[in-house]
Amino acid sequence: MPHIPVLLKEVTEFLDPKPGGKFIDATFGAGGHSRAISEKIGPTGKILALDANSQAFENFKFKILNLQTIHGNFRNLKAIAEENGFEKVDGILFDLGLSSDMLDDPERGFSFQKNGPLDMRFDRSQKITAADLINSATERELLKIFKEYGEERFSKSIARAIVENRKEAKLKTTEELFNLIKKSVPGRFRHKAQDSARRIFQAIRIEVNGELQALGSALNQTLDLLKPGGRVVVISFHSLEDRIVKKFFQEAAKGCVCPPEFPQCVCGKLPLVKILTRKPITPTEREIEQNSRARPAKLRAIEKI
Repeated sequence: MPHIPVLLKEVTEFLDPKPGGKFIDATFGAGGHSRAISEKIGPTGKILALDANSQAFENFKFKILNLQTIHGNFRNLKAIAEENGFEKVDGILFDLGLSSDMLDDPERGFSFQKNGPLDMRFDRSQKITAADLINSATERELLKIFKEYGEERFSKSIARAIVENRKEAKLKTTEELFNLIKKSVPGRFRHKAQDSARRIFQAIRIEVNGELQALGSALNQTLDLLKPGGRVVVISFHSLEDRIVKKFFQEAAKGCVCPPEFPQCVCGKLPLVKILTRKPITPTEREIEQNSRARPAKLRAIEKI
């Protein structure tokens, strides 16, 4: 399935790129958003594009003259930006979804719908794979990962089944893991085993790549990189990501934190940003019809004061 950039019109509306603008695409992916930004900022503008997956840039088939690409994780956003002359920018974009190239490649191991090795690393130079994790973590550790990152109701039985299974043989493929999950789900819920598998695969992927820690760290670095009036736009794809984004935006937009009984403010805290999206922006039915993978997307945006 070819990759279609999610909420493309809304991204350009909220980032509001103008000729000569300077932007960071923290999650280049298939490059659709960077390409749209490039068209708006013209030849005098600049884009710094990051991706933890080095293949993202190899797969990109279009030429963008004002694009600078860096293989790196956005957890190091500020250092990478400053090293490349992007200290004060007009906007930063995070699209937290997986590209179709990665999802559809069985060798990457992100999906149970095609059999392949249990890998799930964004950055293949990283040592720990999904197979390493599930074949070495204790039952308690697996339970914690599945409950916290997958919010899976059958986490306990699935974690136990994995530990029992590896006494005989280690799990090596996505098909082996999916079949084990299916057997671990109680009989009357087995017709929904794919939902459990989706949540377990998500949980393992989040843990392998340290996704939520990286997101929290990256968001904390954005405000130092923005010019006044600069914007951050984030597209999240599940509740765990959206919660982190929403909390960060709310904290950054908060002014006085004095106790309510104080007659006047003594803390001197001022809002750092204004929130541009009172509620998250979601795809239209038409976009979902054209690209079913857009369905869970939520866009939030802020502007630095």
